Amino acid sequence: MTQIRFPLPAEPEPQRPPDGLEFDFDLEELTPPSEAEPVDLHAGPSKLTAIDLFRGLTILEVVAHHTSGLALRYAVPDTTSFLLLQLINRTLHFAVPAFVFLSAMVLTRSLLKNFRPGRYFFRRVTRGAWPYLLWSGLYIAWYVWTGQRPPETLTDPDKWLFYLQYGKASYHLYFLLVALEVYLVIPLLLPLARRRPPIVLALLIGAALQLGVYVLNREVLRLPFPASTVLWYMLPVTVGAAVGARLDEFPAWWRRNRVFLIAGAALVYALYLPQALAYVRGEPVVPMVYSGLSWAYTTLMALIVLGVAYSLQRFAGAWRMALGITGMFSLQIYLIHPAILQTLETMHAPGGDPLVFALTILGYFLVSLLLPGILALLLVETRLSKLLFGR
Repeated sequence: MTQIRFPLPAEPEPQRPPDGLEFDFDLEELTPPSEAEPVDLHAGPSKLTAIDLFRGLTILEVVAHHTSGLALRYAVPDTTSFLLLQLINRTLHFAVPAFVFLSAMVLTRSLLKNFRPGRYFFRRVTRGAWPYLLWSGLYIAWYVWTGQRPPETLTDPDKWLFYLQYGKASYHLYFLLVALEVYLVIPLLLPLARRRPPIVLALLIGAALQLGVYVLNREVLRLPFPASTVLWYMLPVTVGAAVGARLDEFPAWWRRNRVFLIAGAALVYALYLPQALAYVRGEPVVPMVYSGLSWAYTTLMALIVLGVAYSLQRFAGAWRMALGITGMFSLQIYLIHPAILQTLETMHAPGGDPLVFALTILGYFLVSLLLPGILALLLVETRLSKLLFGR
């Protein structure tokens, strides 16, 4: 069997992170899009919703985040470009909570209108569990074929159990597992959502829940990979449920509060960034401080991205259509782009002078974004699309 040898050594077995420091265990992490509506490519720009634009913005952030992570492996340490890549990588590190937030918001809004448990859980299996199992198997085979894991992996039931239990078949698939758990949690939050709590109150309730989960895990649960569970995202889940209950009011809320929200996010970002840079450099950080600032920054960014998506609805142009369609195909891009990045890295490792290096990385980003999008476009409304992606 032909093997493609990647520049990276064979994948090491994941180790348990230091106690209390699990929010950001995977440097290159990713999130799938939320529940997607059927794609209507004949719809005009006015039919593209803020949800489509949110997905588009967030999947752009996902691919850029992973591309910058790849670039960091080849950038020269202690240079301006290396520092810039670290800043970009850590700043763009909010996609996981953003997609959790969006999933909670969309599901809450839907279930408040019509909650039929049988239909709900059947759709979650066909559109969530099946793609998770299928793509876990595909990526396990991919890692063996490319020489990143030994062939014995394919016949080792303990390895399969580990990968499926913690979403570790590939570095990005753990969030499909988180999404499945979000599907179970949202019906439990419906009593809170029916009370339509103010968004600010939901932020406080979610922060309290998140702190409680942190302490519970540190003292009792001691989960080996808590970031592979919905427990590590209770703040964005709670806020997403509150926004979903008040979604019709959100555009007006955003216009009234955007200055305060952006200012608050900027303040948190100023505190978060030094901690994030220290963590990615392997320097010691205080686990509770780092995790708390990460939760605060990423959840506020999720709210801001939603607000920006609503603001972009007022504009027309081909770029808006492209962004919305990208959002419609965000699941396909999410699932496929890591394999494309790895292949590009093998075919032509980035290097050269700063300009050539930057253009190479930009090319990686565009190819990893466009190829899955084109494939998804070609497969729209086919049986193969439903088989591969659950939609």
